[in-house]
Amino acid sequence: MSDEVTKPSAEAGAPSGDPVALGRQSQKTPLRKRFYTTAGVMPHEGGFAVMLDGRPVLTPAKTRLSLPTLVAAEALAGEWLAQGDEINPAEMPLTRIVNSAIDGVAQAMEAVTEDIVKYAGTDLVCYRAEGPDSLVKAQAEAWNPVLAFAEADMGARFFCVEGLIHVAQPESSLAAVRAKVDRMVGTDATAPIALASLSVMTGLTGSLLIVLARVSGAMSLAQAWAAAHVDEDFQIKLWGADQEAMDRRGRRFAEMAAADRLWQLVRS
Repeated sequence: MSDEVTKPSAEAGAPSGDPVALGRQSQKTPLRKRFYTTAGVMPHEGGFAVMLDGRPVLTPAKTRLSLPTLVAAEALAGEWLAQGDEINPAEMPLTRIVNSAIDGVAQAMEAVTEDIVKYAGTDLVCYRAEGPDSLVKAQAEAWNPVLAFAEADMGARFFCVEGLIHVAQPESSLAAVRAKVDRMVGTDATAPIALASLSVMTGLTGSLLIVLARVSGAMSLAQAWAAAHVDEDFQIKLWGADQEAMDRRGRRFAEMAAADRLWQLVRS
């Protein structure tokens, strides 16, 4: 028997950070039986490897699942330890994000950073409703503090527009956002995981500015998530909640919380 353990991969063609796809996968694909008793960590090449019964876990690309900080590695080991009789990848968001960081992001840091920064060019908080007044007010209350943060923290001013007509943002503001991302991600061993976490959070919220406000400490996780869902919450108040949509939102929030937690863990 090999002395290494391969992490179960996500469904072929499904985004590794998509909790909905992973939830569907777990429903239609037989789950792997739990084959280990203990989960822990051990030092490995300046970091900490996740171990199952003393054997290292591998990513889907056959790289050792190793993290740069002890607390992050222990959190992943906790996900493995918490599994029941079967291993359900949909219940292991930290592990999925780290797999993505090691197997993908680490080899494409520049491209991933550029993709994230593109969000600032069409950021959610810059596109406002024409009405009704209650929605206009809700957007302003949630999003104006984000724009104020961007100007105070980065010297970046953003223009807002009513409706969906594109508004070009100042190049100086986009450059300031890029510089902020580069500074926060850094270049050390934590950088791929930090960038993967930012990528997940930005994709889930549709707003890099909200995410930067969150990871800078200007907003709580709950505030950031609420700011990203102002329009949706307005519709819910008008028409009521659809259970399937709320279940999907719950899964997405779990992914958001995991990415947020992972960011904190590699920065601790």
